[in-house]
Amino acid sequence: MAGPFTLAETERQVSERLGGLPLDYAAMAVTSNLFRAANAVRNHLERSVLAQHNLSWTGFVVLWVTWIWEPIETRQIALEGGFSKATLTGVLTTLQDRGWVTRERSQTDGRLVLVRLTDDGRAMMTELFPEFNLEEQHISGPIDVARREELAEMLRLITVNVERADSTIPPA
Repeated sequence: MAGPFTLAETERQVSERLGGLPLDYAAMAVTSNLFRAANAVRNHLERSVLAQHNLSWTGFVVLWVTWIWEPIETRQIALEGGFSKATLTGVLTTLQDRGWVTRERSQTDGRLVLVRLTDDGRAMMTELFPEFNLEEQHISGPIDVARREELAEMLRLITVNVERADSTIPPA
């Protein structure tokens, strides 16, 4: 659920409060609407499809990344999912307890841990993902089908631009 103010109310209030500042309001709108949309989509998917499978967003991302790239090192899952290794450890424990993933030490480097889906984990993702995709279709429904790929490409450009900028920032 979003905050107590509608998108229109928020944009109107921002304009009133910041109207005198020399800002790029279109850039601000892109960034704030992207953030708001991402949160709305995540929350919706957690409440709808993922709740039926007793999964959090993070749990789903771990399963998805593992499904696509298995076997995969834990550090790669954390990077792909955008969360800490500490968060990943707890989520992997939950998923392992449910019988959906296994963890094993790398045979070439004992410091590394490889994650794989179990047969039950693969079966669950094969069942879950078509349901998830139906919700993705619902979410993108207001956008004309012919323009969805255009929007996806715009979002890719933003992602690549931010990732490129982040790669030039020295670690703290």
